[in-house]
Amino acid sequence: MSQYFAVHPTHPQPRLIAQAAAIIRAGGVIAYPTDSCYAIGCQIGDKDAMQRLRTIRKIDDKHHLTLMCRDLSEIATYAQVDNVQYRLLKKITPGSYTFILQASREVPRRLLHPRRKTIGLRVPEHAVANALLSALGEPLLSATLSLPGDAQPLNDAQEIRERLEHSLDLVLDGGSCGIDPTTMVDLTGTVPQLLRQGKGSIEPFGFDA
Repeated sequence: MSQYFAVHPTHPQPRLIAQAAAIIRAGGVIAYPTDSCYAIGCQIGDKDAMQRLRTIRKIDDKHHLTLMCRDLSEIATYAQVDNVQYRLLKKITPGSYTFILQASREVPRRLLHPRRKTIGLRVPEHAVANALLSALGEPLLSATLSLPGDAQPLNDAQEIRERLEHSLDLVLDGGSCGIDPTTMVDLTGTVPQLLRQGKGSIEPFGFDA
């Protein structure tokens, strides 16, 4: 049965965040709030936890997982970022965006899209997610908490616990964070490609609204 921590949405309790980080390091899979939907996450290097995450979402290895990063410099560690991409990312991070980029050698092969060798990355703008990433000291492997058959992502932590209490190790309740997913943009080509229009504005990329 999953544990349940109620955390303050803007000033999360350090003790609870430290406990959450310890659960992740011990192989746990958790639900946590972000600036764009609740997400499920696990440690980047834990193969078993990653498989549990995929099982919860019922997704295969062709579905991009996302590395939640603390800042832009961490994105540059795990992805190949040129000067043009860097300037663009600097303008719009942190925020409700997921970027598809060519992965660097720091990313385990099992996390990559099998054909394209790409990975999703983002820098959230949410106090709970940011505190958790700071406590971990590394990216959190994540996916939006959208269950098969549901029209929308889950947004109520109590419901998340009820439905996934035997699949998750922890639910971090930071209150409602909405049901709009991130705006997803592929930056691997010569020009950005909009893969999904979500919460983040598409104007910085020059797309028509």
